[in-house]
Amino acid sequence: MSISHGGPSISDGPPVPPAQTVSAPAAGTVEAPVRADGVQLLGETKGSGYREAPSLVRRADGQTLQLTRLLYLVLEAIDGTRGLEEIASRASTGSGRLVSAENIRTLIDTQLLPLGLLQRADGSQPEVRKADPLLGMKFRYTVTDPERTRRITAPFAVLFSPLIVVLVTAAFLASCWWVLMVKGLASATHEAFANPGLVLLILVVTVLSAGFHEFGHAAAARRGGATPGAMGTGLYLIWPAFFTDVTDSYRLGRAGRIRTDLGGLYFNAIVAVAIMGIWWATGFDALLLVVVTQVLQMVRQLLPLVRFDGYHILADATGVPDLFQRIKPTLLALLPWRRKDPEAQVLKPWARAVVTAWVLITVPLLLFSLVLMVLSLPRLLGTAWDSAQKQYAMFNSALADGDLVDASVRILAIAAVALPVVGIFYILFRLGRQIITALWQKTRGKALQRGTALALIASVMAGLAWAWWPGAESYRPVQPYERGTLADATTAVFPAGSSTGMKEGQSGRTVALWPAGAEKPTREEPQLSMVLVPRDAGTAGTAGAAAPPSWVFPFDRPAAPEEDGNQSLAVNTTDGSVVYDVAFALVWADDGADVTTRNEAYAFASCADCAAVAVGFQVVLIVGQTDVIVPENLSAAANYNCVRCLTYALASQLVLTLDGPLSADGMTRLNALWQQIAEYGRNLQDVPLSEIQGRLDAFKLQIMEVIRSDPSATPGGSTGTAPAPTGSPSPGASETAAPGATPGTTDAAPQPGTTAPAATAPANTSAAPAPAEPQPTGSAGTAPAPAPVSPSPVPTGTAPPAP
Repeated sequence: MSISHGGPSISDGPPVPPAQTVSAPAAGTVEAPVRADGVQLLGETKGSGYREAPSLVRRADGQTLQLTRLLYLVLEAIDGTRGLEEIASRASTGSGRLVSAENIRTLIDTQLLPLGLLQRADGSQPEVRKADPLLGMKFRYTVTDPERTRRITAPFAVLFSPLIVVLVTAAFLASCWWVLMVKGLASATHEAFANPGLVLLILVVTVLSAGFHEFGHAAAARRGGATPGAMGTGLYLIWPAFFTDVTDSYRLGRAGRIRTDLGGLYFNAIVAVAIMGIWWATGFDALLLVVVTQVLQMVRQLLPLVRFDGYHILADATGVPDLFQRIKPTLLALLPWRRKDPEAQVLKPWARAVVTAWVLITVPLLLFSLVLMVLSLPRLLGTAWDSAQKQYAMFNSALADGDLVDASVRILAIAAVALPVVGIFYILFRLGRQIITALWQKTRGKALQRGTALALIASVMAGLAWAWWPGAESYRPVQPYERGTLADATTAVFPAGSSTGMKEGQSGRTVALWPAGAEKPTREEPQLSMVLVPRDAGTAGTAGAAAPPSWVFPFDRPAAPEEDGNQSLAVNTTDGSVVYDVAFALVWADDGADVTTRNEAYAFASCADCAAVAVGFQVVLIVGQTDVIVPENLSAAANYNCVRCLTYALASQLVLTLDGPLSADGMTRLNALWQQIAEYGRNLQDVPLSEIQGRLDAFKLQIMEVIRSDPSATPGGSTGTAPAPTGSPSPGASETAAPGATPGTTDAAPQPGTTAPAATAPANTSAAPAPAEPQPTGSAGTAPAPAPVSPSPVPTGTAPPAP
């Protein structure tokens, strides 16, 4: 970023101290005021938007001030030898109106001395303090003095030759079109981020180009005949920035000042063209990212809202260099009874119209940005902390591997994460301090007004405490699938108002979750997936049947299970509650019947601070020869208009083939084990979700062990058809489990005969993510405290055939 210069001002200058008077001369002596050291007279502003063009003067500390024509003539006449009478004569001649020596004394005592433009009566230099506006650059560090700046930027002035400007501009536009519209950035991005060293190189080149941007401002000023000043760096708003003092460009006309403002952007274009030349010679695609960074810098610099280049271009085009100081009088001039105030009439009509439009756009946007900054600060802190921890872990890993380049990238990443947070706190602190100081000074000696001000300050502090108070979602890191809209930023503060229902014809968004490590579908290689299609409320559920009042989801209710099917369906539409639905079933298949049994688990939620948990567990035992074995295991979890909600669906199925019926002892052991499993299912709401699947897998192993050890079912004491405890099932047996969870959960990629996760598909973007392995205990990041379990089928089993 660069800040080329700040506009001259009077009100932006130091506080006016008590008037310093010039001592009365002794009898027979001549009084001769003297300018302060380092004061430079810049002259009248050319192309000014003021009805009476102000004159500019710069102090030794670099502060540029605007003076009226009369004050400037008085200061110009003061040379240390002229007395008040002679100064008055020169001022009268220059201004065309009579000015007395007493008038000169008054102007000196009340204006020029307080502004730090004259020496004190005892010959000492005045004490001045440079303006420190809220939106000004802070922590400045000068790198080059004016003389060095002039020397190192002189060779670059030739680049502003009209022919060179035309050629560079044409080459830049052609390069941008080719990179963005023809070549693309995919290969460049892949090549850069595959190697941390390239990321570091691109960052270094981008920073150097920002410094070269400042050379453009200085060289443009020299091209117009002005003298550039110091160059350096500092902190602007929340980011590091470079600056160049080109206030001497106010000696130039409007065209010269605008050329100075555009000089930095022109040098960004030169960098982009040079990078394209290097790419053409080397074929190094990662360099194309530098072209994009130059374009992004130029776009940001053109914003006229804060003191970027766009601000100075607008200021110089209108001839009003102090736009921010025009905000208060412009807003007051909008009041019907203040339209004729002298301060509202100082600008020319066309300039006043442009400045008014700028004020009406800038002020709301700045206020909006401030409110958004306050509301989003907790999420920003959580995200910064989470990102810094990850970068620190990668930094330690890089150090352990001896990769110093990657370690350097991680350090820069941590700094880039921390700097905006520090900058936001600094801005809020300074703003709060300035407001409190101003209110305290304005209410001095006014008890009622001071009490009102204190009450206002207390209410603001209470509001900040409420907005920033730690909560379950307040400091949650921003997730990749979040859009980052204003509604998302205010969800933590106004959760109830953040949920809005979908309307007919309204476009929406869905979130698709894929198992960790799984290949995502592409246009060339699509994959089957479940799509939730909204239906009219009257068609939900089975054909011809109206949906019950609690069914508010924009898709059909799952069909009822078949005779040998097993289904758990947890539906929660009550805020702050937890609904469990558990269905366990043991199914026997013999006589060669087709095995098409289905095990299903569905969890749907449309509420706030709620949870819906569905667990379906089915064991299918096939006795003897069967030609058709096509069991199905399905699960689905979906959120619709959910805020901080959790849906969890787990479908676990075990299918085994037996050579013959179980023996009496085997049946006894199996029945005892099934009673234990059924008891576990009845108390499932007391089990953490992270432990359910593991426990069901353990039950499967116990069932397989019972069958494996039964000589009637497996001749010789072992069966080649029973699945092994681990790995893929052997032929004739299958074992599946399908958990579904809300966004944010991940599971291993499904394998044949192993756990197969079902992706959650929220029907509305207001659905909040849930942790990967939540505990239904009500603590932060988990589901709310368990509520009574909803009615569900009691774990049962069909009667097994007689041995």
